[in-house]
Amino acid sequence: MPVVESSVPLPVDAATAFAVSQTTGETRLRWDRFIARQELFGEAPAKGVRTWTRHRSRLLTMVSEYVSYNPPTNVGMTMVEGPWFFESFAAGWRFVPHPDDAARSIATWRYSFRCRPAWLAPLAERIGVLVLQRDIDRRIAGFARGCADPAVVAAVGD
Repeated sequence: MPVVESSVPLPVDAATAFAVSQTTGETRLRWDRFIARQELFGEAPAKGVRTWTRHRSRLLTMVSEYVSYNPPTNVGMTMVEGPWFFESFAAGWRFVPHPDDAARSIATWRYSFRCRPAWLAPLAERIGVLVLQRDIDRRIAGFARGCADPAVVAAVGD
């Protein structure tokens, strides 16, 4: 199963970084250029809760489910419904204190996926690694900008 991963140092502690990663609505859109819209099917994120996400292209949508939710250290999600070319798709986000400064942290995001149909998967997965690596690198960079954005940080501090 192909995996792509990206890490970034953050100017906030792990608890704040985790909280930023779980923002919704306008706050989420300030930093997450990956999505055009996202809805939570529940009162709050938690294991078993589902989300609906529309990609920024507006062509792709996905329903995913939290398979782990452990503030302030990690969250994991798996696709329940999504684009026809994904047999499976999962994402995990991990937050750890920065080794040099506990007031800062490091975020690591990982996607794993499998493509279909089986006869096309070897080629599709090679292409998928290239596309998703570029996407996760850009997305986590946006997340880092969000963690440095006073309006985003203030929204999670309320």
